[in-house]
Amino acid sequence: MFRRAASTRGPWRASLGRSLRLLREFRYEQPDPARFYTALADDSVQQLSQYAELAGRSVLDVGGGPGYFRDAFRAEGASYFALDADVGELSGLGDIASGTVIGSGMQLPFADDAVDLTYSSNVLEHVEKPWQMAEEMVRVTRPGGVVFISYTVWFGPWGGHETAPWHYLGGRYARARYARKHGVQPKNKFGESLFKVTVRDGVEWARAQQGAEVVDLTPRYNPRWSRWLMFVPGVREVATWNLAIVLRKK
Repeated sequence: MFRRAASTRGPWRASLGRSLRLLREFRYEQPDPARFYTALADDSVQQLSQYAELAGRSVLDVGGGPGYFRDAFRAEGASYFALDADVGELSGLGDIASGTVIGSGMQLPFADDAVDLTYSSNVLEHVEKPWQMAEEMVRVTRPGGVVFISYTVWFGPWGGHETAPWHYLGGRYARARYARKHGVQPKNKFGESLFKVTVRDGVEWARAQQGAEVVDLTPRYNPRWSRWLMFVPGVREVATWNLAIVLRKK
């Protein structure tokens, strides 16, 4: 059984200061992705360390990308494996690293109970069948292991990604408007590589699934004191930004 463990990188708190720091870093996602993703990976590993000890554990990162999360997890002593569907995304830091598997999150090429922890950051909204992917993550996690899933919620300010805030008028409208303005399709194409996933969807799935107990449902980037927003339908869809679902495999 895992125990709650502090990160070797220092104490982590879901404070207002931490939320403001992350908000500042979001400005660098396009002009300086290394800065943005390094900061996000570091924060993510520290957050996950509140639920499970990472040193000596095997971690499967579903949608790991070019390697920023790999470096952060390995710095904590974890054995890191990543799955990605896009070779182009993986080439961002050069050669594809060992321990990386190309495949579908909706059909993970791993045996049942294969790893200690499964992790996914901002991937679920890009998957056509998000809750099938979530079920797959539970399946490959060992009993007693932790499943951490976070995703950008559709009705949050960044729900449309680079097409925001026009996604509030509809995903297809926002996609078409972006193409007209920029002369190219957005990277995140609604209906193809971007889908509408809500807070309500995540809460209902977490409570209905049978393979794991729910450890936490929390706004990932918000201060801890704002967690009450999770229990106000409607408001939670706009104010949450990103939902983190934390489970422990039965």
